[in-house]
Amino acid sequence: MTVGIDLGTTNSLIAYFAEDGPRIIPNRLGKNLTPSVVSVDEEGNVYVGETARERMSLYPDSVAQTFKRSMGTEREYVLSGRRFKPEELSSMVLRVLKEDAEAFLGEEVTEAVISVPAYFDDRRKKATKRAGELAGLKVERMISEPTAAAVAYGLYDRTQDTRFLVFDLGGGTFDVSILELYHNILEVRAVAGDNYLGGEDFTAVMAKLFLQKSGLQLQNLTGKEQARLYRQAEKAKLAISDQPQAAMSFLRGEETIEEQITYKEYEAACEELLAKIREPVKKSLSDAGVKLADIDEVLLVGGATRLSVVRDFLIRLFRKFPDTKMNPDEAVALGTAVQAAMKERREEVKEVILTDVCSFTLGTEVAVEYEEGKYEDGRFCPIIERNTVIPASRTERLYTVRDNQEKMRIRVLQGESRFARNNLDLGEMEIRVPKAPKGREAVDVTYTYDINSLLEVEVTVVSTGAKEKMIIKGQDNQMTEEEVKKRMEELAYLKIQPRDYEENRLALTRAERMYEEALGDRRRKLDRFITAFEAALKKGDHNEIAEARNALNEVLEEEDDD
Repeated sequence: MTVGIDLGTTNSLIAYFAEDGPRIIPNRLGKNLTPSVVSVDEEGNVYVGETARERMSLYPDSVAQTFKRSMGTEREYVLSGRRFKPEELSSMVLRVLKEDAEAFLGEEVTEAVISVPAYFDDRRKKATKRAGELAGLKVERMISEPTAAAVAYGLYDRTQDTRFLVFDLGGGTFDVSILELYHNILEVRAVAGDNYLGGEDFTAVMAKLFLQKSGLQLQNLTGKEQARLYRQAEKAKLAISDQPQAAMSFLRGEETIEEQITYKEYEAACEELLAKIREPVKKSLSDAGVKLADIDEVLLVGGATRLSVVRDFLIRLFRKFPDTKMNPDEAVALGTAVQAAMKERREEVKEVILTDVCSFTLGTEVAVEYEEGKYEDGRFCPIIERNTVIPASRTERLYTVRDNQEKMRIRVLQGESRFARNNLDLGEMEIRVPKAPKGREAVDVTYTYDINSLLEVEVTVVSTGAKEKMIIKGQDNQMTEEEVKKRMEELAYLKIQPRDYEENRLALTRAERMYEEALGDRRRKLDRFITAFEAALKKGDHNEIAEARNALNEVLEEEDDD
């Protein structure tokens, strides 16, 4: 069984293709969204999703979130003394999604199509694939999030040609893509974005605004207090989208600090973030060679597009109302399910040809002549430029720069800087050339980039026809199948909480968090219901446990709304 997965910065979803179309698979709590949060306690128990998020306020040193932003980097997260790479944390989220899907579908899930931000570079894509492998999933295909969203919107099934802009602002990443539909071909014309911009940043702005108004300093708050502050900031951020102002309260010690924040104040504070949104939009339009007036539709994807401060800005920017007919949280996951069905060649799916583009320029390092006979190393020579439709193949002829030069080194680079050192190093190769005066010998360097982001590099000596070839799969942190299997075994000591216990675990964790935040009568009331629930758990009677849990959850809802 092949499923589609939206592995998000803030939330993740899994979907499958049913007889009547793509459907989201609910998680063990019956919800569509699973928070991309992981917590590991001292005993090696792993908590994923809502329970892990609740633990943030209680045990901040045991919780990791927004780790998608660090995919493909050397960063490590330390949870309860144990070290994890971002892809290993992502694999835990994927394992839970896989288990939920298998329980829902009643069959084994072996393969997944996983979405990635359009602006992910080679390292980040390969790290995402490794995360899938560590979760026990075969990941042969990835699809860019804007393309998946476009498929989900049903654009593949339209009869008229359409040019549209997909605006994808998720929890931690931002993509803007220009796509064009003609006949049964869905072509990505250009992509741009920012891997460090998303809804989490808008939460941080709200928290900063509260700190300014209250006179508090972030560095003076404990880890627990900071987690509590950001939880309240998230609530205020969502509330202010529906009303002219929002009250944000924060419990520090035994003192409750409350501030009123108006929509105008928040909008002004977000101006810097909104300005960062404008540039990728302009860049994508420029790279696609189209004007804003040429765009037929603007599609909103990602939970952060629900924010009024974002929508108001987009209406001013695009001078039209965006298409909001589909749930922006679910569009990408539904699109990955359609892509999974296409991969399985399901009869229910109308075949559509999806073309993508190269998100970053691919090139090599060269020396340039700045005076006659004098060369400067370290310059970047583009071979396949960004936003070239893939699959693509391009050739560049490079010449020797020294007399009697015996070999030429080809460094494979990805990026936009004029200087090689500022771009991503994907690998290198050498080829021998006959001795000759400088400029007499040359090699043809051919880059071929396919739809699965695999780059083939072929170097041919022009005078002799000698060839060298290699396939770049991303040298950084590349793991063999044996290494993946070994790491899976190393992580096996971690115990993900059983599905059946999740509701109880979440209720207790949430209650414990709210107990710490409460005072006086509210605290005593919570203690009474928590004690009753714990007593029911000890007895082991399922009906009594469910009754006590429901009673506790009702109290938690009442107190959380106050």
